[in-house]
Amino acid sequence: MNINVYTESTPNPATMKFIVNKLLINGSVDYPTKESAENSPFAKELYKFSFVNGVFFASNFVTVTKTEGSVWEDIEPILKEFVKGAVESELKAKVEEHAPVVFEGTDDEVKIQQILEDYVRPAVEQDGGAIHYKSFADGVVTVELRGSCSGCPSSTVTLKAGIENLLKRMVPSVTEVVSEAM
Repeated sequence: MNINVYTESTPNPATMKFIVNKLLINGSVDYPTKESAENSPFAKELYKFSFVNGVFFASNFVTVTKTEGSVWEDIEPILKEFVKGAVESELKAKVEEHAPVVFEGTDDEVKIQQILEDYVRPAVEQDGGAIHYKSFADGVVTVELRGSCSGCPSSTVTLKAGIENLLKRMVPSVTEVVSEAM
């Protein structure tokens, strides 16, 4: 298979999506630090570049966060070539795969998790990010934003105007959605 890599900017100016014509991982996984990338040969290799400050994988793309002072025009061709080679040599995004997601909790908690999975996750992944459900208590849904969403200037708008409004409409007991820092 001939591997093609193309890039797409994200709402976060510090991150860029590198999209390939091959499935890299089922689900998503975030490696926000070099130390967190131990079970990812692909991410470990990316972190060898001094300008890489974050790595996030989902389905057929890897989102790379650059260090401050790095310029996309300079590093994008280098990363594009690396990603192509890594995919061609079948470098793994993650060594072990997890079992399928099982939603647990009260009826409302299960419904919230299902909405996040079915409606929100695909939209957030389009922008190179991920959303993870943390908890639901006293009407407040707590989520964790990862990938390009982490530190993105427009993530607050997405969280409040998009996700919070959707959940309030679909689960009447929801009063607010907040993001927990990683």
